[in-house]
Amino acid sequence: MNIYYILQSLIDGLLIGGVYSLVAIGLTLIFGVMRIVNFAHGALMMLGMYTTYWAFNLLHIDPYLSILICVPVLFIIGAAFQKFLITPILDAPEHNQLLLTLGVSLFLENLAVFLWSPNYRVTRTSYEFAYLYIGDLSISLQRVLAFLTAMVVTGIVYFLLSKTDLGKAIRAASEEPRGALLMGINVRRIYWITFGIGAACAGVAGSATAPFFPVYPTVGGIFVITAFMVVVLGGMGSVLGAFAGGLIIGLADAVGGMIFPGAMKSIISFILFILILLFKPTGLFGSKN
Repeated sequence: MNIYYILQSLIDGLLIGGVYSLVAIGLTLIFGVMRIVNFAHGALMMLGMYTTYWAFNLLHIDPYLSILICVPVLFIIGAAFQKFLITPILDAPEHNQLLLTLGVSLFLENLAVFLWSPNYRVTRTSYEFAYLYIGDLSISLQRVLAFLTAMVVTGIVYFLLSKTDLGKAIRAASEEPRGALLMGINVRRIYWITFGIGAACAGVAGSATAPFFPVYPTVGGIFVITAFMVVVLGGMGSVLGAFAGGLIIGLADAVGGMIFPGAMKSIISFILFILILLFKPTGLFGSKN
């Protein structure tokens, strides 16, 4: 096997791993604060992809600049989702929450089919075929931009949680909701803000992915399954764990693609997922509590 082929596969895996990280960050944030497994996360990412697609085709806004539109739009959608649908069932059994998020996912996907048809749409930028070259290695500019976006979002969310008053309130509401209430923190308000941030992260993931991935109503399902694996691998509730877990899954898929046929390339990722569940269920960066 040619060394350049191996290096090329690993680089591609690392870059797509950044995309997985980007999808997983919002998912792990929502779970870490509210302990809600959000099956609608992929549908929120899909809305981000459509927002970028239409901003590019109707307003001629570059996909990566359209992030400035996606963030407030998806934040409002996520905050409304939490405030009006999740809040009434926060104290309900977990399966009720799962069914609700699954139902919202199906609703959003079918709404997208109704509004925009099930057809695949492609965002064709002027730098669609632009590559960076290092010797004989070629690196897609679009995927590099998506990877850099993942790094920036990870840094922003980490800074928000660790260095700001809002972040301290979010962590307090996550670790001890009753204590946070006694300290004067409006926990319900923190919940919808957090859900809004998580949805905005999904929107950013959609914007970053739209330039090199087709846009269609059920596209989020492809990414959200991998995102759940990333969250478990990195540790439920850990933003840095989500970023590291995404890179690991991306590299694992790249190695799997070199060893196994295309349809079986994710077998190494699934093995890692099972091993983590068996021997370190809190994940690589998860809390022991």
